[in-house]
Amino acid sequence: MSNMTWKLLIIVGAVALSVLSFYPPKEKINLGLDLQGGSHLLLQVDTSAAIKSEVDLAINRVGQLLKEKTIAYASIAPTDNGVDLKGTDASRDADVREIFDTITPGWTITPSEGNWTVRIPDRLRQEIEASSVDTTLTVLRQRIDELGVKEPIIQKQGTAGDRIVVELPGLDDPERARRLLQDQAKLEWKAVVYPPGTSDYEGWAPPTTQEATLAMFGGALPPNVELVPQVFNDAGGTKTEMWWPLQNVAAIVGNDLRSARRGNDQMQRNVVDFILSADAGKRFQAATRENLHKKMAIVLGSSKGKVVISAPVINDVISDRGQISGRFDVKSAEDLALKLRSGAIPTAVTIIGETTVGPSLGRDSIKAGVFASLLGFAGVALFMLVYYRLSGVNAVIALLLNVVLVLGAMAYFGSTLTLPGIAGLILTVGMAVDSNVLIFERIREELRLGKTVRTAIDQGFGRAFGTIVDTHVTTIVSAFFLFTYGTGPVRGFAVTLVIGLLFSMFTAVFVSRVIYDLVLGNRRNVESLSI
Repeated sequence: MSNMTWKLLIIVGAVALSVLSFYPPKEKINLGLDLQGGSHLLLQVDTSAAIKSEVDLAINRVGQLLKEKTIAYASIAPTDNGVDLKGTDASRDADVREIFDTITPGWTITPSEGNWTVRIPDRLRQEIEASSVDTTLTVLRQRIDELGVKEPIIQKQGTAGDRIVVELPGLDDPERARRLLQDQAKLEWKAVVYPPGTSDYEGWAPPTTQEATLAMFGGALPPNVELVPQVFNDAGGTKTEMWWPLQNVAAIVGNDLRSARRGNDQMQRNVVDFILSADAGKRFQAATRENLHKKMAIVLGSSKGKVVISAPVINDVISDRGQISGRFDVKSAEDLALKLRSGAIPTAVTIIGETTVGPSLGRDSIKAGVFASLLGFAGVALFMLVYYRLSGVNAVIALLLNVVLVLGAMAYFGSTLTLPGIAGLILTVGMAVDSNVLIFERIREELRLGKTVRTAIDQGFGRAFGTIVDTHVTTIVSAFFLFTYGTGPVRGFAVTLVIGLLFSMFTAVFVSRVIYDLVLGNRRNVESLSI
């Protein structure tokens, strides 16, 4: 097989693979947020909330272990920076110490005659706050992945590292995304603490005000009890609350869940089915046995506070499987299951910036971008044909192949085409034709010096090669920094530009030379060249 045959096979193979990669383009090329519509969100992460989450989790875990080990205590309560445990039996200090060492390693533990002061050291506090942004990023990514958004962008931004940029191209329900991104979804199962004198545990319902609930306990809640509201909104928009007295130590928390899925109860109402881990299943079994024919509340916590989702009566002992019932529709049940599967957000997340691009605007952008590309390409092609005559045809073929190869590479690597990316594609065409201009002008110079056509072509390509490499490498270095430090559309521009530059060298230097060789063939005495 001749050398020319190999070169032609390389070109034809590259073009064929590219066409297969991006055809049909609507399915194979990912469009960015600015081209297909969607949401751009800037989130502010409050890392101090991570400390509260850590303390709340520690209280639940410590309380659960104290109960398992039958260690009585007067109260356990959170502080700004730790946990206060009071009224333990001094003879069980070793067991209490073991519990704190297990649940709160690295915390400062100070016992004093049955009272325990447990604090988070500054160093550990800083570590928790620093890692909480990464944990938040992971949870948000899991939630967005389950939304089915194609090619989302989720990354930290800012020198402080406490902001997150989220881009959701093609999203048709931005309100749902906002809820999923901001809801901490800290789930807890808590036993209801009934007021003195209650006998009808299954039929008891709490009052609609905090004051009325407190009055049932004589004006003050017992130790280790908290009030949590359950909110009802009727069809007319009227809001009603019920204030449940609950144990402050949860039997089960969201971290204990192994999976959660939307399901239906016996009345075909939407519920969330869940499966607990093995250890949590044992705790839940003990808790439901202890509260048989009583109510247990399912509590959902967020940065705005806690609310009771429902408070069903425990009719049977439950181990590792259960249902969360409430006034769910299909979407709200699926969203709650999704949030439980992805885990709780350890920080408080607030949306501080939002841009929504409608699908119609995206379509207009595509039309405008394609029109600008075609117009630019036609202008360049016309100039090359007029100025370089038949050699201009060579350049136009190289430019066409360059565009085909760029689109094929973008589809193969799953790159996202944005509006600046289209600008990068147009710029690439300009860079590619610039390479052809350099080569053609070198060839003209050699011809004016009286050299033969073949010699002029050989030396024209050879002398222009170094300059072409220099200009392309410097531009690629600039694009590298754009990709590294840019976001969204800027990165799309950088990716398109780099891919285009790499292929422009291939088409301008390799393909154009092959076209000349193919046209001149084996003729040794070529007297003129149309250039």
